[in-house]
Amino acid sequence: MNFFKLKNPIQNYAWGSKTAIQDLFGIENPNQEPQAEIWMGAHPNGCSKIELGGKEVLLSEFINNDRARVLSSDTDRKFGELPYLFKVLAVGNALSIQVHPSKQEAEQGFAKEEVLGIERTSFERNYRDLNHKPELVYALTPYQAMNGFRALNEIIELFSLVLEKVDLPVIEGLLDTFKTDLSSRGLKVFFTGILSLKSTNKESAIRGLIDYATMSQQPNMDNDLGSLILELEQCYPNDIGLFAPLMLNVLTLKPGQAMYLDARTPHAYLKGAGLEIMANSDNVLRAGLTSKHIDVEELARCTSFEEKPKSSLLLQPEIYGNKQSYLVPVSDFRFDFFVKADDEKVNVASAEILFAIDNKVTVSHASGESLTIGKGESLFIPAYAKKYSLTSKGRVVRAYN
Repeated sequence: MNFFKLKNPIQNYAWGSKTAIQDLFGIENPNQEPQAEIWMGAHPNGCSKIELGGKEVLLSEFINNDRARVLSSDTDRKFGELPYLFKVLAVGNALSIQVHPSKQEAEQGFAKEEVLGIERTSFERNYRDLNHKPELVYALTPYQAMNGFRALNEIIELFSLVLEKVDLPVIEGLLDTFKTDLSSRGLKVFFTGILSLKSTNKESAIRGLIDYATMSQQPNMDNDLGSLILELEQCYPNDIGLFAPLMLNVLTLKPGQAMYLDARTPHAYLKGAGLEIMANSDNVLRAGLTSKHIDVEELARCTSFEEKPKSSLLLQPEIYGNKQSYLVPVSDFRFDFFVKADDEKVNVASAEILFAIDNKVTVSHASGESLTIGKGESLFIPAYAKKYSLTSKGRVVRAYN
């Protein structure tokens, strides 16, 4: 067989939307639980299943039975597993502010924690595996996020506006120091200084920030910082991450826009539905908007304290007829998007997952085999298929490497 319909797990994380997945794809939610993510892939924490010989089997089992043939010999040699995880995201409440380590940092950090004997499931553990975790997100609805540091002068300006309205001596002291060293080093000292605030200093700083947000909010403005801070405070009261919108770029992707999230870059997803493809990793260093472990020292070591111009955040696809290809600087994954594909011929060099966004998708093979899936459904194509034809009146996403 060359085509396998996937049965995918839904992750019911608390931040998930109760309605987005049902509204977009007609997938029922009878218990009205938060439906945060649909996972498509072979990750041990949520593996897709396929039907083989009349039985349901884990996709990981099918892959491991003949890795070189299913993944391609190149992928098997380089990664030894399906190197990406493909997801639908339905963000109801903001996710934590995160940084993912580089490949080298992940390898070093993992080895260090193994030597220290920190359990991989421990609250104190930073590194769950040896891998980096670059990500690409593609918006299905308006999708609000934070990604990368603002221009240094813009950070100074935003904090100065806060200090004009409210008295925050601790923040003012940190800002004065930052003004004397407008560099990546100065930003690191400022950022970690805020994250390290404790007890009364932290509480008074957050209280002052909320007072400022209440006074300055303009709810009808796109990405209004006052309104955003107050929204975040509803879910994360007394969280130092409430200062993040003053330091990080805040943007809302329009449906059809995509963004790449590199290693060592602080980011957070705030609300909306989208597709995400990422390297197979669970390595997350948190910086706020969370009740989980924050290791400020390790976070700082693995963060690039460089300005990230807003103009650089969106990915521009390369367009080939009905196909749009989003190029990323890693070999773990690739992401293509088809609009109204009519018997589109596709060459297969690795294991692929196709996802139907809004209409039926039919794939056909030279052997005579074909498979049709409906919107919100996905299928797996092994590398040994070599070629297939793709037809759909809607939008189709292709994940591969």
